Amino acid sequence: MPQASFTPRSSAYLDALTQEIEKKLQRALASPSLRRNLLQELFTDIALEIDERAKDIILSPEDDAISPAEDCIYGQLCFHDVLADYYVWVPESGKRILDLIVQLWSQSFASHIFALLFHKWLFEVQLDNSEVLLRFSSALVQGATNVFWIDIQSNTRRFESLFLYLLEDVALEPTRLNKIPVQVQRDLYLLLSRFIFFYNSVDKLESFLRQFPVFPNAFLVGGPADFFVIELADQLQKLKVEPVLLHYFSHIKVLQGMELRMATSTRLKTCLYSFTSPGGPMYPTRVVRHAAWDALDLLFPVGRYPRHLISLFFRLLYPWYWPSSCWNFVMDCIKAVLYSLLGLIYSSLEKLKKPKF
Repeated sequence: MPQASFTPRSSAYLDALTQEIEKKLQRALASPSLRRNLLQELFTDIALEIDERAKDIILSPEDDAISPAEDCIYGQLCFHDVLADYYVWVPESGKRILDLIVQLWSQSFASHIFALLFHKWLFEVQLDNSEVLLRFSSALVQGATNVFWIDIQSNTRRFESLFLYLLEDVALEPTRLNKIPVQVQRDLYLLLSRFIFFYNSVDKLESFLRQFPVFPNAFLVGGPADFFVIELADQLQKLKVEPVLLHYFSHIKVLQGMELRMATSTRLKTCLYSFTSPGGPMYPTRVVRHAAWDALDLLFPVGRYPRHLISLFFRLLYPWYWPSSCWNFVMDCIKAVLYSLLGLIYSSLEKLKKPKF
């Protein structure tokens, strides 16, 4: 990936920004009682989208320069995107910040900040100390996990640039991937498996599975597809945001035809089935239940009708669900009839419009 370039004006601006980050980290280090709040404020600041005034300063006006805006996702450019490029371009600028983060390593939001600011730096510099490399790469995976969950909970994709870098420029690039310890490589792949649906990267799933590292327990679990589906099923059971769940279910069709072990297949089936009934433990909404049924019927067509009959039988055991079920059934029938009538009217009008010869 080509490096971004910075003009003297943009470098001066980012140097000043770096000094502000350093000051806030020093304040956090000196004030144990305010430490968490200060780190949270700093994390919020670097995750902000860059305003137009700052963009005019930061983005290079030179035609032959590669702008740091190439990490911009759908027009959104955040401070951490530019700073991550800058600390690769001028590594000594981020050294003091990195030293302060290491001293605050065990604090909340320290790994978040490290992941956002130094995810590119980690793969571009040469670290000879294996213990330091293990610590930094583990912190990257932990921090990335935390910020991706922030996106999940808010149903936004503010940190999509970080995910795409880890997927496209690290996981699918062996030269960068091999710079971190093998165990961290495995953790990174498991992390990406959980969020690849959320960040709309299913088109890279085939390449991703081909590059999947070898796990020591593979003889018990199975191949890359098994590890991927297990992580996906675990992720689904942790999700509580309805739009995010529906988004995952809309992409789940890519699993159709995957060769999975019986235990993995059963695990996925059980996970999907848990979303088809109202009440605990998942408490899914009606829309989620229908999406889960559609996914279950698509991936496991054998036994489709017996599953629905069994589900209906258990629904009959809970009389307090009958009124809402009957109402929804009647409304669905009315909608189906109306849509059919509209379809017939539309097709009749189309026939009338066609010229007769």
